[in-house]
Amino acid sequence: MIDFAPLSLFAVYSAMAVYTVAFLFFTWDLAKRSASTPALVMANGEASPPSPSLDNSAPTATGYQRIGISLMALGFAFHVFATVSRGLAASRVPWANMFEFGLTATTLIVAVFLGSLLWRDLRYLGAFVSGFVLLALGIVTVNFYVDVVPLPPALQSGWLVIHVFVASLATSFFALAAGLSILQLVRARLEANEMAKARVMKTIPASSVLEALAYRLNVVGFVLWTFTLIAGAIWAERAWGRYWGWDTKEVWTFVIWVLFAGYVHARATRGWRGSRSAWLGIIGFGAVLFNYTVVNIAFTGLHSYSGL
Repeated sequence: MIDFAPLSLFAVYSAMAVYTVAFLFFTWDLAKRSASTPALVMANGEASPPSPSLDNSAPTATGYQRIGISLMALGFAFHVFATVSRGLAASRVPWANMFEFGLTATTLIVAVFLGSLLWRDLRYLGAFVSGFVLLALGIVTVNFYVDVVPLPPALQSGWLVIHVFVASLATSFFALAAGLSILQLVRARLEANEMAKARVMKTIPASSVLEALAYRLNVVGFVLWTFTLIAGAIWAERAWGRYWGWDTKEVWTFVIWVLFAGYVHARATRGWRGSRSAWLGIIGFGAVLFNYTVVNIAFTGLHSYSGL
């Protein structure tokens, strides 16, 4: 009989190796394109940047980006194999503890990123996605890896499949939106500098475009997180006999919902634009990371088994 646990771990390290190379290609592409627009020299000898028009469309792809995307697809194949193998080794869904949740969530982040390329050209996010996934996957593998163990009674429910998977998917959309918001802040600052603007004009879209894309992804993530909150309450009633008990994990899940509800409301009804909406989206994703890391590690409660 095949032992899938070591195969899963081998596939994890293989995916990390491929993501590392992809990250190098994406960052090299950014470096090359950022320095590819030389400054013009004025008659008085001072350097002056060219004056390209503001193009809100996505930049054209380069060879480095194409290689990076190809490597991301290869790493994703290893990543999926690692996740599926972990599930086969445990004879259940592979998201019952911190390592498995991190493994599945990072798989979904790459899946959403690659899938989003069919919608919009987001290849300029390649460095962020590959770098974040590589770092997150490395941390959960080194610090939170555990052998396959039986599920606690509270997790032996069909709600484990629904609740945690949707939470992982919501996290994936929030992660991509946070990457866009970070780029938005960088681009907005560079747009105020004519020389810098000339250099990055063909690297990433205008800050207004990045903000609109981040908003759309955050809305999808917010809808999924709303379902996560409701499904968690239903599962809690089935497992512990109450819908809400002010457990630390429950509180932070609600805090995250409030942050993104405020983000969606402020941008849709109060016209929040620019850096304020970007920072609120980034803070929301920071709360997601805090909920996964600090809450799981430093606090005890009914959800302490998530750190197994």
